Formats: sequence, structure tokens, C-alpha cells
Amino acid sequence: MPTYFITTAYKGTHYAGSQVQENAITIQGEIEKALHTYLRQPVTLTGSSRTDAGVHAFKNVYHFDFQEDLSPEIVYHLNAILPQDIALTGLYEVQPGSHSRFQATARTYQYDIYTQKNPFLEGRAWFYPYPLDVEEMNRAAELIVGEHDFSSFAKRGSQAKTTTCCITYCRWVSTPEGYRMEVEGNRFLRGMVRALVGTLVRVGRKKINAEDFFSILQAKDSTRADFAAPAQGLYLVNVSYPNDGSIFTNQFN
Repeated sequence: MPTYFITTAYKGTHYAGSQVQENAITIQGEIEKALHTYLRQPVTLTGSSRTDAGVHAFKNVYHFDFQEDLSPEIVYHLNAILPQDIALTGLYEVQPGSHSRFQATARTYQYDIYTQKNPFLEGRAWFYPYPLDVEEMNRAAELIVGEHDFSSFAKRGSQAKTTTCCITYCRWVSTPEGYRMEVEGNRFLRGMVRALVGTLVRVGRKKINAEDFFSILQAKDSTRADFAAPAQGLYLVNVSYPNDGSIFTNQFN
């Protein structure tokens, strides 16, 4: 049976997250409804990465199996059905049995902060009108690169089988609007990126230093991290796969 990967972009403001839930409007739920409408039979998606309520994505990936060959027009028709804040950016026929979550090798996130009141950034970044020490935040951020136990930066009740993640890079940059954190890793725990942001902002405000930040990581105690960073500043930027050319055998767009 053919397997397909869907790549999507969305503004998560009005959704209860990406993963389908009972009695809640979600990104996955809306895409499954659009597929059902167009294909006239139910389709169940599996996502590469779960984003929480209010979180946005430039690229998230889902996969599904379907017994028939799909025509190139499907992207156009699905986008006509989907709400304006969800876009289907690509449909790929992949090797049968491919898995969007388990075959992903890396996820990239960014978190945006703006420091001057701006109605056009409301709902798309964190309004934080205070100066931050980017150099000190980067000194702390470098300490999490590599493989570590990130229990301290996971929401309580997380059902992850392991709390170990491998971070490729984590860095802060100044932007015209304020600040941006970029981070890439093989996997992330629930609430982890926002907890990293909130705690690193404390470094930037000189409430703690880089050594204190690293001691929070080592403590494996989520009560010591800062989870205050709101959802609206967080974006899933990319999901990477090994040898993309061998996985993505055909694209409809």
C-alpha cells in the first residue's frame, strides 16, 4: 500500500495543538477532515512532532497509508478545503512503511521575542520589554549542546520513555524586533523548548548565571526551571530526514 508524507505550515493560535484530541479543534483533526472530504473515506495521520496549543509551524510532517494512487491536484483541493491558518505545503509519495516520526533525525525550533509593543506581532511572539544579555545567554546555551538528561526542562506528567535528548546547537541572536532563540536536536520533551527559553531569559536578565543554568540541567528537577515563556513565540521550523532523496520519491504540489 502506498505511503504518503504531508508537509504543513500553520498558525497555531486558535488550535488546541497539533495532535488530534477529543472535543478539541486541532491541526491534525482539520487535515484529517479535509482528506476525508476530498477522498470520501477516513484517513488517519501520524505526526512527526507534537506541538502544543498556540504553537506555530513552518514545517510539520504527517504520514498516512492509502490504497489508491493520488493525483497531483490533491494539494490544490486540500488547501481549498482547509482553514486559512493551515496550509498543505507538499505531498510526497514515499517508500511503503515510511514513518514521519521514527525516521526523523532532527527537529529545529525557533522562539521569537519582541521588545516594543507591536500589534502585528501579537499572537506570534512573546512581548518582553526588557533588555537581555545575548552573550551570556549564548554562554549558557552552549552548555546543553550534546547528549543530556533534560528532565529539568520537561513538563510534569510527560510520558516520554526517555528524557535523554541530543542537542546539535542552541543559540540566541538579536533581531530588529528583539531576540530569537534557535535550537536543533534529535528530539524534544513536552514543554522543553519553552522551558529552555524561560530559563535562559533569566540568564539574560542576570537573575542567574550560566553556571546556575547548567546546575538546573544537572538537577533533573523541573521545579527549578522557568516555564513562563508563552506558546505564541514558538515555531517548529523544520523536520529533517536521512537521505531525503531516497525517502521523498515523488512530490505533488
